[in-house]
Amino acid sequence: MNHFFSKVRQNYGDMKLASKFTLILMITVTVPVIMMACFFYGKLYDMVVSYTIRQEQDISAKTAPIVEDLVQQVIDAHDRITDQDFFQTLFHQPVNSPFRMFENTEEIQEFQEYTKSLISSGKISGLQIYMDFPTSVRLFQDELTRDYFSPMSKAKGTYWYGIFQGTSVSSLFCPSFYLGDREKKSYGDMAYITSTTFYFQGHAYRAYIAAYTSSDNFTDLLKDNLTVDGSVSYIINDRNAIVASSDQSQSGIYLLDYDSIEDSFMSSNNFIERTILDTTVYAGFYNIKQPGWFMVTVLPAGPLITQSNMIMVQYILMYLAFLVLALILAHYMSRSITNRISSVIHQMSKVRKGTLSPMESPTYHDEIGDLIDTYNYMNYMTRKMDQLMSEQAKAAEELRLAEFHSLQAQINPHFLYNTMDMINWLAQQGRTAEVSSAVQSLSRFYKLTLSRKQSISTIAQETEHATIYLEIQNMRYHNSIEFVSDIPDELMEYQIPKLTLQPLIENAVLHGILEKDDKAGTIVLTGWLEDSSIVLLISDDGVGISPDKLSSILSGEGSSSSGGTNIAVYNTHRRLQILYGTDYGLTYSNNPGGGTEVEIHIPAIRNTTC
Repeated sequence: MNHFFSKVRQNYGDMKLASKFTLILMITVTVPVIMMACFFYGKLYDMVVSYTIRQEQDISAKTAPIVEDLVQQVIDAHDRITDQDFFQTLFHQPVNSPFRMFENTEEIQEFQEYTKSLISSGKISGLQIYMDFPTSVRLFQDELTRDYFSPMSKAKGTYWYGIFQGTSVSSLFCPSFYLGDREKKSYGDMAYITSTTFYFQGHAYRAYIAAYTSSDNFTDLLKDNLTVDGSVSYIINDRNAIVASSDQSQSGIYLLDYDSIEDSFMSSNNFIERTILDTTVYAGFYNIKQPGWFMVTVLPAGPLITQSNMIMVQYILMYLAFLVLALILAHYMSRSITNRISSVIHQMSKVRKGTLSPMESPTYHDEIGDLIDTYNYMNYMTRKMDQLMSEQAKAAEELRLAEFHSLQAQINPHFLYNTMDMINWLAQQGRTAEVSSAVQSLSRFYKLTLSRKQSISTIAQETEHATIYLEIQNMRYHNSIEFVSDIPDELMEYQIPKLTLQPLIENAVLHGILEKDDKAGTIVLTGWLEDSSIVLLISDDGVGISPDKLSSILSGEGSSSSGGTNIAVYNTHRRLQILYGTDYGLTYSNNPGGGTEVEIHIPAIRNTTC
C-alpha cells in the first residue's frame, strides 16, 4: 500500500502544472455530481413512472369523453333516421301491402335526403335496414330506397345476427369482426344495430336497423392517447371483444378480462400494477358508459425503464458539456500561468522532428529567460546537425534509386537475349514469314517499353507486354502455350513497375511448361484488391518447383533445371522491395494441382500520369 501511494505521489509530482490544475478541478467538480447521480438514480424510475402515469391519466380522462361522443353521434344518427315519417309509417303502422307506403313519395324523398346528409357529414358511413321480405318487394328495387334496404338473407351468417338470434338484446354496438365482409367493404367496419318488429298481412316480422361507422375514428383517438413507446390503448366490450386498438398485436398480448377490468375500475380510479406474461405493466381503465365498454391503457415497465435511462443519459450528457466547458476554462487559466514554460517546451520538442527554430530573446532575465538564452545557443548546433542528417538521407535515397535502376537494366537485356535467340531459331528453320511477324511483335513490344521514360507503368500496359511476349513464344512453340488474363477492369489503371509481369511469365514458360514432355500448358493471370494492396497471381500447369529450389528462388542463388539462373525473378523481387519495402514483392508456391503459383504484392496506387 505504501508503495502504491508513493507511486501516485511520484506521478502527481511529474505532472505538468496545467495537468495538475485540470486534475484538481475535475476531482472538485466530478465527485459531488457522481454522488448525487448515485443517490437519485434509484428514485428516478419511480419518478418517471409517476410522471408518465399522471400524463396518461390526464390524456385518457380527455379521450374517454371523446370516445363516448363518437359513440353517441352514431346512436343519435340512428335515432334520427328512425324518427323519420317514412320509417314510422313502415314500422309502426300496420299495412296490408308494402307498396302502400310509396303512395306518399314525399316522405320517401325526405328519408333518402336526410340519410344522405348524415352519411356525407361523417356522422355515419352507411345505413342498412334488413327486412324479411321477398327480394321482389319494391323496397329493395325502388331508386329511393334500394340503397338502404336489404333482404334478411344478407344479414344471415354474420356474428351480430347470431347474437340477436341467441339472446334477447335489442341493440348492439358491433366491432369489426361482428360484421360480414360485404358490410365492411360497402358501409363501414363498425355498426350500431337495433332490432325492431314490423307487421305485414297480419303477421309480425323481425327487422334490423344498422348504422355503420369507421373504426379509424376510434383507432386515431387511441393512438393519440399514448405518450410512451411500446404502450397500447384499446376498447373492450362486455363480450371480451376488442372494439378498437392502437395496436392490434400489442392489445392481444396485454388483453385483460372484462370482469376483472370492471372489478378494478370499481376499486380504484388510478393505474394499477399487473403482471402479464411475466411482464410488469401499469393499466388504467375508463368506462364508456353508453355501450358498456371500457377503454384500457397499458404501460409496460420496459419502456418506462428505457425512458428513465434516457433521462439519466441526458443528464450525463449535460454534465459532460458543462465539464468540458470547465476544463477549457481551467486549461486557459493554467496556460496563462505556465505559458512561458510551455513555449520553451514546445520549441525544444521540435528537436525530435529536426525542425528546431530559435526563440525571440527574452524580455525578462529570470530562470526562464536564462533557459531561453541557453536554448537559442543550442539552436545553432542543432541546425548544423539537421543539415548533416538531410544530406545523409538524400544520399541514401539516391543510392536506393541507383540500385533499382541497375536491377531493372539487368532485366531488359535478359528478355532481349531470349527473344533474339527465338528469332534466330526461326530464321534457321527458314520460316521467314514468322521471323517477320516476330520482329514486328518485338518492335512493337520495345516501342511500348521505350516510349515512356518513367520506370512505372500500369497493370494494363504490363498485361499487354506479357501478351506480346507470349505471342512471340507461341510462334516458336506452335501455339502450345495458352494465356488467360482475368484481371478486373478496375485494377487496370493502378501503378506497377515496368517489366514486372513479363520476366515472371517467361520463367513460367521456360522452366515450367517447356520442361513438360508435351511442352504445352496454360498460364493464368488474375488479380484482386486486398486491403490497401493489390495481389496479382500468375499460375501455370508446368512441372513445378522442387521444395529445395523453392526456398532459394528469390535469393538469386538457385538455378533452374535447364541450367538457367533465377536472375530475372530475383531482380523483379528486389525491385519491388526497393521501391515499396519488405512487405511487398514476390511469393512462390507449388500449385496443389501441378505447376507453380507466384503472387505479386504491390501497394494499391492509382496511376495519375498516363
